Amino acid sequence: MNELISPGLAAASNVAELIDRARAAQKIANDYDQQRVDELVAATGWAIIEPTRNRELAELAVRDTGIGNVDDKIRKNHRKTFGLLRDLKGVRSVGVISEDPVRGLIEIARAVGVVAAITPSTNPAATPANKIINALKGRNAIIIAPSPKGWSTCARLIEFVHQQFDRIGTPHDLVQLLPSPVTKDSTFELMRQADLVVATGSQANVRAAYASGTPAFGVGAGNVAAIIDETADLDTAAEMIVRSKTFDNATSCSSENSVVVIDAIYEHALDALKSHGALLLPADGKARLQQTMWRDGKLSARVIGQSAAAIAERAGLATVVAQKPKVLMVEEKGVGPEHPFSGEKLSPVLTVYRARDFDHAMQIVERIYAFIGAGHSVGLHTTRHDRALVLGHRLPVSRVIVNQVHCVATGGSFDNGLPFSLSMGCGTWGRNNFSDNMNYRHYLNITRVSTTIPEDVPEEQDIFGDYFARYGRG
Repeated sequence: MNELISPGLAAASNVAELIDRARAAQKIANDYDQQRVDELVAATGWAIIEPTRNRELAELAVRDTGIGNVDDKIRKNHRKTFGLLRDLKGVRSVGVISEDPVRGLIEIARAVGVVAAITPSTNPAATPANKIINALKGRNAIIIAPSPKGWSTCARLIEFVHQQFDRIGTPHDLVQLLPSPVTKDSTFELMRQADLVVATGSQANVRAAYASGTPAFGVGAGNVAAIIDETADLDTAAEMIVRSKTFDNATSCSSENSVVVIDAIYEHALDALKSHGALLLPADGKARLQQTMWRDGKLSARVIGQSAAAIAERAGLATVVAQKPKVLMVEEKGVGPEHPFSGEKLSPVLTVYRARDFDHAMQIVERIYAFIGAGHSVGLHTTRHDRALVLGHRLPVSRVIVNQVHCVATGGSFDNGLPFSLSMGCGTWGRNNFSDNMNYRHYLNITRVSTTIPEDVPEEQDIFGDYFARYGRG
């Protein structure tokens, strides 16, 4: 009589087959030169950027996840991928990638092996594409574990990638997908058996990645706050915030969840936000919205990635729906579990705080990030650029985004110097082991060759002179 196989053992066996195929393909890719690697990168980029394929992926994503909107997903798929391709063009990732004769060091890029990529339902095409391209740039194989809702989109993306691989003659098994249904068991087994895990999405997935026993990069929680100070161009700031907050129905972890406004310009700033389509709810409307958005203490899936009008309709706010708002605003003073609007909302709902002055605004942001969002980023709208440095020294953030559309700028833009990415490290503040935008270097091992240089041994006085002069030699 055949014994029943446990789900865990079945998952381990199925994943092991994928890993074996990935290792065989990676062994082939490991012999590719830089030109061949860059062909792989271009092929994968074209798989998603080609307009007909891009639209199909965007429509499939919205249809199957119910999150976001098609036009913005098309823009995101194109912009994030095209920007990444720009970042990688001409970058060495094979063989010797840097030489420093003064220090006697040579760096050699090496593959990490098989990458397990955990991806969210909010970006079921753009995030996998970004991870695939970065992995291939390092001559790695990659296996995607998408969210169940995003599986169909990711599967179609990988079909497109394989079509491009056929054109250039490279093995399909360099890029694979966990079969449906994706389970916790299969995802964990993939993380356990791979050589590197890159996890984007829920904090549960990130914690599982860190607990897998495999080296892992995970991202922190988003809950971005932006400060509008008394020197800001209010109309420009309002337009940027609304544009950021409405892009793809605020599915990005980089969309503002709160805006902290200096008292001196508070009413004028609200008027500017209103002029760009943000609607401030009265107290009773706020209460009804809260009941709709948080049920049983959890953010409801019924509002994630939905339009402001759709959310208002579900909250029974007929007069609000009639006004066709782009963003719903609520005023708040408190922070923490008893004040859920102070947390991440993944929807075009914006919490507004009133601050006495700039120092008070920083205190409010500190309180917000002590609740949710530490390590991610903060927005600043100002004409006093010295204040950006103040935020960078004081707040627990990895990025300070100055006078920009936050959800666009944080993950890299054509008019700033941040790498294009959909995975933002949040440092130890966000329980992450990195604080930059995840990029191709995170998918590399680097071997360093060290040769001798002229000896450089300092005198004792060179090291301790200042200390001895101040405190003596005791």
